[in-house]
Amino acid sequence: MINVGRINHLEIVKRADFGVFLDAGDYGMTLLPNRFVPDNVDIGDSLDVFLYFDSENELVATTETPVAQVGEWGMMKIEGINNTGAFANWGVKGKDLLIPFSEQRGRLSAGQNILVYVYTDRASGRIVGTTKFNKLLDKTPANYTKNQQVDLLIAERSDLGFKAIINGQHWGMIFPSDVFGKLFVGKSLKGYIKNIREDGKIDLSLQKVGVAKMDDLSVKILETLEKKGGFLPLNDKSSPEEIFAVFRTSKGTFKKSIGGLYKQGKITIEKDGIRSV
Repeated sequence: MINVGRINHLEIVKRADFGVFLDAGDYGMTLLPNRFVPDNVDIGDSLDVFLYFDSENELVATTETPVAQVGEWGMMKIEGINNTGAFANWGVKGKDLLIPFSEQRGRLSAGQNILVYVYTDRASGRIVGTTKFNKLLDKTPANYTKNQQVDLLIAERSDLGFKAIINGQHWGMIFPSDVFGKLFVGKSLKGYIKNIREDGKIDLSLQKVGVAKMDDLSVKILETLEKKGGFLPLNDKSSPEEIFAVFRTSKGTFKKSIGGLYKQGKITIEKDGIRSV
């Protein structure tokens, strides 16, 4: 099955002076120009190519990889505006992605970098982008459990913290108290469900919550101590940045973990670090 707007695995069926023709199923043959044809390929070989429609509605193949395929989000730079909408750099040379005015949550301007969702417009069949994410998310019940690991995409920054897209399906919020490390719009990372409120809104954390979080970190600290010969130059006086660089966790969580390990007699806390017993 041919998926326009996504990468397809197509067979070479014909050669020409200017490129090779690929079998595009119901769409017939599509040309892959010489500049995209790898060396040492011949009829019968298959290539991974991205398919899209050009301005004349002809199917085009390229070995370029777009910033985002149909059904995906990606950070794109707005290259220009006309009376139809904004055009974003899609990562495909000579083909910018249209974001119609009707699909813009706020008016866009040239040079702006934004997060865009790519989809196929049912009415026109064109591949376009949207920044109106609300119509895509929270359409199904949020059946998550506390401390469940999820995939996050940072979509927006606000006074409350960072809004994130959970598993491509739901909105969630990371509050400032749960932010550590560098977050920015467009960043993908792992996170955890912290809480699902009565109104259905979801609170997120970048580390496990409560006892489960502490247990995992304690094990990691002991394992790291063993690898480092029993001593680490980190303790409750170390900076948040130093702690995050090693354990990807907040200073507060690290302090609680080493405090628990100290009470269990597994480590000693010294002036310049911690040592395994």
